[in-house]
Amino acid sequence: MRPLRYSINVTLDGCCDHRAMLADEELHRHAIRNIERADALLFGRVIYEMMETAFRPAPGALPGAGAQVGTRADWMEPFARTMNAARKFVVSSTLGRVDWNAELVRGDLATAVERLKRQPGKGLFTGGVKLPMALAELGLIDEYELVVHPRLAGHGPTLFAGLSKVVDLRLVGRVEFASGAVAMRYEPRR
Repeated sequence: MRPLRYSINVTLDGCCDHRAMLADEELHRHAIRNIERADALLFGRVIYEMMETAFRPAPGALPGAGAQVGTRADWMEPFARTMNAARKFVVSSTLGRVDWNAELVRGDLATAVERLKRQPGKGLFTGGVKLPMALAELGLIDEYELVVHPRLAGHGPTLFAGLSKVVDLRLVGRVEFASGAVAMRYEPRR
């Protein structure tokens, strides 16, 4: 069974609003390595639309070009190419259709994700806030990565607010970045 891995950027005070983070080249390279450990991405509607807006090539753009060419740093282009190439599954009851190398996931979440996990491959990768909350409730996440940024935001959505049960984790890896951010990987204790 291929594992479902989750990664999120978060401030020291628990904010996971992407606008509160300081993105840099090293963190984007780390994100690329995470995505490359998976066969497909599993997104909810919000993160799918956010990523599509930021990284999908503009109509008529050269292959591999991102949607915002010329408006973002050159070092973001490898991440844009990786995101564009990735197969995507999108959990949404409101979207009528998706493209951008994506397929809608409908029906019972547990059944659908378990079916995806049973397919052969390296794994699935997810991000965001709402979908991972539902996946954690169902016990479907095999690895959690929190990239903690040395910043206090004082606002924004927080991780797993309202989780109905405790999920005990054990540390399995740690990476420190020049920015002071620290990526900590955990697996559920089963």
